[in-house]
Amino acid sequence: MKIGEAQQKYREQVHSYRQQKSALTKQLEDVRKKLQHFPADKETQEKYQSEAATLELTLDALDEKESEYQEYLDQLAERYCAYWNATVAEQQKDASAEYAADVAKVMEVARRIMKGAIVPASDERKLMEFSQDMYQVAKNIGAMARNEKKEKYDSLWEDDKEQKEYDDPQEVAENASAGPAGPQIVDVSQITACSVE
Repeated sequence: MKIGEAQQKYREQVHSYRQQKSALTKQLEDVRKKLQHFPADKETQEKYQSEAATLELTLDALDEKESEYQEYLDQLAERYCAYWNATVAEQQKDASAEYAADVAKVMEVARRIMKGAIVPASDERKLMEFSQDMYQVAKNIGAMARNEKKEKYDSLWEDDKEQKEYDDPQEVAENASAGPAGPQIVDVSQITACSVE
């Protein structure tokens, strides 16, 4: 089962358990009020006490199962975050490597301009966008070096690879395996039926 599917399934279970607990809590309050406000014969009192005890046992069983599901949901959330963070880290690593490569290219363009070489206008523009000050310094130094032999270079950016496409971290995290099987899903009606019997 995928993490996203498991999270949805167990959240629905927790929600249904909470709704059932809320309804049973109201019933228990009503029974307790009847016990306090309507003193009746011994048989009626025992009936209400028995009903209150059954409701308390059912609420305890629901609490226990809900806690089990919530614990599993917490484990799934940790796993989800791990997959998400791993995907984002990979993207950041690649972005950092690309940035470092671009900085190295910009520095090489500046060096070439300072030597008085002719570089493509697109490379000059990249240098200017990166640092206006560095561009001005390189042009000034290059102007002094023009008397020397000029070299002509091709653009450093023309052979860049196509942009890498990244996975969506949310999609990766939701579609990752949920790992070991979670607790068995038991419908609320089964727990309430067992407690009533």
